[in-house]
Amino acid sequence: MKDFLKEEFKKVYNSTPDFYYFAPARVNLIGEHIDYNGGLVMPAALENGTYLTLRTTNDKKLHFHSLNFPEENFDFELTGDKYTKKENFWVNYPLGVINAFMEKGFGLDTGMEFLFYGNIPNGGGLSSSASIEVVMAFALNSLLNAGLNRTQIALLAQKVENEFVGVNCGIMDQFAVSQGKEEHAIILDCQNLNFDYTPFVLEDHKLVIINTNKERKLADSKYNERRATCEEALEILNQQGKNYPDLCSVPMEYFESHHEELNEEQLKRVRHVISEQQRVLKSKEALANNDIKLFAQLMNESHTSLKNDYEVTGNELDTVNEESLKLPYVIGCRMTGAGFGGCAIAIVEKDKVEEYKSTLKEKYTEKIGYAPSIYEMNISDGVKEL
Repeated sequence: MKDFLKEEFKKVYNSTPDFYYFAPARVNLIGEHIDYNGGLVMPAALENGTYLTLRTTNDKKLHFHSLNFPEENFDFELTGDKYTKKENFWVNYPLGVINAFMEKGFGLDTGMEFLFYGNIPNGGGLSSSASIEVVMAFALNSLLNAGLNRTQIALLAQKVENEFVGVNCGIMDQFAVSQGKEEHAIILDCQNLNFDYTPFVLEDHKLVIINTNKERKLADSKYNERRATCEEALEILNQQGKNYPDLCSVPMEYFESHHEELNEEQLKRVRHVISEQQRVLKSKEALANNDIKLFAQLMNESHTSLKNDYEVTGNELDTVNEESLKLPYVIGCRMTGAGFGGCAIAIVEKDKVEEYKSTLKEKYTEKIGYAPSIYEMNISDGVKEL
């Protein structure tokens, strides 16, 4: 990959890069729409991701180029002032990271040439935005000797997404991209950022990722609406003299005895959050016992809850789920990410993966009108220098 990046850098900038970095995509195995509700999630880093190649220059300019968006090149004067958001362009992610380092007192004093290349499906829900933010933050942290650890890098990247890009996401995506570990899922407590790893070894099965190819723009979706509903519901549930810090702290028994205080929409959203939290705890136990079938069953229950109670799946993701589970060699399938399109994951018998790909493509295309993209992916390490 470094040879490819070096050649592409020469084509774009007619120069040789100094540094190479990589940040993975991430997939959330279970625990959806939980991160901003303060509970446990189970993400993992993937082998695909975002590559960043760069060179320092003497021209006091910042140059940005992406092989994924070759027509969108950006050049900025190095003035010492913060940069302004550029509509909806990809360059907002690295620009926001530069601003965040400036706020910490680490401004750039030399020009740079940046080349980005990602092999993550754009808009697919595998967190290409977090991957770009974290690889940029990791690179600047190293180049500027800023001394941030991996958790601090994740928090900085999340702040960029929230305050500069304008997506009110939780910490999970950036954390998984930063802290990923090969063949392990992360058990992350989004309330206090305590985390642990659990082995994710499928042996006779493979993790398959299905991109519905219905692009969803997270900032424009109903993601923020779901989050606001959860915040309203928590406020109502806390009116009885309680002080639960987040929905995931609310016991199921308390919710069941006070659910009449919520309107129908709030009731459904809260029921998903609390039951999904229980599924994460059961999944942790299942993986510790190497019980992949139980884990897969919990995945299926998660999708049903996301469909009926959180209402974030849609026809495309539901078609993937339904058609996959008709096949005897698929033991688990659920949407992953924010929903409204994007990706699903399935656990498929290893020797049936090719049959699964062709069968699902045929059935999905019949129903939806276009084909999905299907990938086998392994669980990988977090951000690193190459």
